[in-house]
Amino acid sequence: MHEENELAAQLMFGWAPLWVSSVLFVATYVVIVTEKFNRATVALLGAGLMIMLGVLNQETAISGIDFNTLGLLAGMMVIVAITRRSGIFQYVAIWSAKKVQARPWGILLMLSLITALFSALLDNVTTVLLIAPVTLLICHELKTSPYPFLFAEIFASNIGGTATLIGDPPNIMIGSAVGLSFNDFLLNLAPVVPVIMLVILAVIYVIWGRHMQATDETRQRIMQFREKEAIKDVLLLKKSLLVLALVIAGFVMAEPLHLEPATIAMFGAALLLLLSNLKYKAEEESENVYRTFGDVEWITIFFFIGLFIIVKGIEEAGVLKILADAVMNLTGGEISVTAMAILWVSAIASALVDNIPFVATMIPLIKSMAPGLGGAEALMPLWWSLALGACLGGNGSLLGASANLIVAGFAERAGHRIHFLKFMAMAFPMMLLTILIASASVSYTHLTLPTNILRNID
Repeated sequence: MHEENELAAQLMFGWAPLWVSSVLFVATYVVIVTEKFNRATVALLGAGLMIMLGVLNQETAISGIDFNTLGLLAGMMVIVAITRRSGIFQYVAIWSAKKVQARPWGILLMLSLITALFSALLDNVTTVLLIAPVTLLICHELKTSPYPFLFAEIFASNIGGTATLIGDPPNIMIGSAVGLSFNDFLLNLAPVVPVIMLVILAVIYVIWGRHMQATDETRQRIMQFREKEAIKDVLLLKKSLLVLALVIAGFVMAEPLHLEPATIAMFGAALLLLLSNLKYKAEEESENVYRTFGDVEWITIFFFIGLFIIVKGIEEAGVLKILADAVMNLTGGEISVTAMAILWVSAIASALVDNIPFVATMIPLIKSMAPGLGGAEALMPLWWSLALGACLGGNGSLLGASANLIVAGFAERAGHRIHFLKFMAMAFPMMLLTILIASASVSYTHLTLPTNILRNID
């Protein structure tokens, strides 16, 4: 704990920084979970109070903000905002439905696989924003309930997002905080994702898929869709795919190029902004850029800013050090026990609350365990356990991940409300099944094989 922060806190009402920061953290968490107020507003208010009450000064608060995470998120949001105007995502959804002759189970299977793939390459929140509306349209034409389709897409988005650095916000946060590359995530997490996806699809088939039916008439409606008409701008599509390919290649080559993911994403966003506006005059270009930035999810960006400052407050006050010592005492300092504990606690906690604030809290907590476990390198199994637990655990309830709430919002607006308890009754046990598979993966891959085999060493 910094002396200047302690002094500042004592000057404000004479309260101890440990208790002030703890109360602010818990209060912020509780209000976010109730969803009565916008989460960005709550996080920023909590962050402001951390500074106003003297737990942090402004300089220390700003040092707690992970700008690499923010830059990566914002850059990818801009790229996706421009790319989706081409109509490529609608094209892929319609094309996939026609490839399986508009059979309901085939459509669910294809849309789930597409959701998982796009979630890994883009991010899961953006993917469901694009896929869910098309799914509702297809189900309306088939005259079938969209619930199994949307349920499967929620799971697919969080499972697919687990595979890469950019797939899910928790991975972005962990990667940025620890210095893990795109390739590290591919090597350590991607191999287990297809196994988990296959098991979940098998369960969904047993529950819903084998009973799905549609009449020849309704299937014919889907077959009459013209996917090529979904492409609104061929030139923009080519430019977007080129930039997206360059950005992903940049992520893969980030370590030898000595570049951070945020730099690659922001440069890609700037390049696509330039290429997509070459044919417009200055006034039209300004309008397009303004519209693009309007599509960025600023609520998420500012939520992260507030969250980083709040977590910095409890870190500086010594709360996380106390918690880390408690965890070490419970697990006896055994790396394997600690990894399993983090995996399962992360999964259950992420099912009950949004996985983003949970991971923001866990990152400095795990870092503080390094001395007791043998140094920073010894923490690697814990980071992969946290990533798997938080990403997969997000499937346990509608509150578990932002993507879940977005799908639920689309469903409700279309008149197909997804009820919290009904979803959780099915989703939570299925989520635990995925964590069981993840446990086997962590136990063998990260606790048995040498660490240096599973990470790129400079």
